[in-house]
Amino acid sequence: MSYLDVLKNAEDMVSPGISACQGCGGELILRRVLQIAGPNTIVGVPPGCMAGAGVVGWNYQNGMKIPVHIPLLTNIASFLTGVSQMYERKGRLDVNVVAVAGDGGTADAGFQALSAAAERDEKMLYVCYDNEGYMNTGYQRSSTTSLGSRTSTTPIGDVINGKRQHQKYVPLILAMHECSYVATVSPSDMPDMIRKIEKGLEASKKGFAYIHAFSPCPTGWSYKEDMGIEVAGQAVRSNLFPLWERDEEGFRLKKNPSPISVREFVEGIGKFRTLTEKDKDALQELADRRYATVAALAGMAE
Repeated sequence: MSYLDVLKNAEDMVSPGISACQGCGGELILRRVLQIAGPNTIVGVPPGCMAGAGVVGWNYQNGMKIPVHIPLLTNIASFLTGVSQMYERKGRLDVNVVAVAGDGGTADAGFQALSAAAERDEKMLYVCYDNEGYMNTGYQRSSTTSLGSRTSTTPIGDVINGKRQHQKYVPLILAMHECSYVATVSPSDMPDMIRKIEKGLEASKKGFAYIHAFSPCPTGWSYKEDMGIEVAGQAVRSNLFPLWERDEEGFRLKKNPSPISVREFVEGIGKFRTLTEKDKDALQELADRRYATVAALAGMAE
């Protein structure tokens, strides 16, 4: 069955007409994850774009067709651990327990709870939509923000010229926890994304499954609203965001058939407009090193 057939036969669990920004990558990721998970799902969404933008809803009005809860920014993995263990004790192993969280609630404020749940191999699917910043509160830098990015806390000026540190590479950190399943996905490659969501849901019945989704943000990143899929695809082709997965059989890297330079990726994206040549060289070195590391883990090193 093709991915189009999968989506055609699956109901959208998110109500239409939500107030996420036009062209939001996070909304697309949320819809696809829950569409594949289906109605027999409990979802947790910590404070962030997918909660604050009205996707979950306010004033007791649910923006989804399934049970949803907004815990604290720091404890989504802990909260869903309790939910998962409760259903397991009741013998309800058919219920999908899913987290959909931004990079702030994943890599920063929620990382302690995330790491603990992954180490214990708790039964859930955790999806991070990574837009490289705290977009819901005015685009402050997070630990996944790329080097040189303009944010409200790393402004462009004489003293500071964007973020001065490389991003934290969360998916590889999670893979080192030896949990049941870890994968990276991009909305630019929907067949790959659907397959990995399905594998993540299957793996979550046995242990902890983690999917890290590239989620470019037109509002915070400053590009045209209709360019999201193109930007996501360029990130993959530049090797800054390689597509790979790790399960009980080991690592598998999706080969990049048409690589581009990091310079080609950052061109036209507002948050990168003041990158220096030194910054671009550093990002290129990071992309090359990251791809080589995952390739070596997957047994594809040349």
